[in-house]
Amino acid sequence: MAEKMTDEEWRAFVSDGTRTGKLSTVRADGSPHVAPIWFLLDGGELVFNTGKDTVKGRNLARDGRVALCVDDDRPPFHFVVLNGRAQLSEDLDEVRHWATRIAARYMGEERAEEYGARNGVPGELLVRVAIDTVLAMRDVAA
Repeated sequence: MAEKMTDEEWRAFVSDGTRTGKLSTVRADGSPHVAPIWFLLDGGELVFNTGKDTVKGRNLARDGRVALCVDDDRPPFHFVVLNGRAQLSEDLDEVRHWATRIAARYMGEERAEEYGARNGVPGELLVRVAIDTVLAMRDVAA
């Protein structure tokens, strides 16, 4: 039977390994846009990078509402959905710092600087989402 995850459990779950998040933003016409992202948690915030001129970047600049789903698609199935509102920064020192930290998670420490340099450039955004609500379930098919 499905059970709610504790705060500690869902934070460990979304931070485990190289799980990507599926980020939903709001298009100008109100319809959803979903895209996979690399991310980290920083206290009560979700942190990721995106290009200013991407669909995500344009959507977030106009309407900061987001939902992020992270799941384990293997039985007994677990998932976490985070909802919040994004704040954008173009501060290159911040963008590069977080791009490097995020890259360390997904590409390994040995390639973190390379990806930080690639993704920490003008035209990239640092996105911080203050997490407002969390739905976190484990053992959905148990």
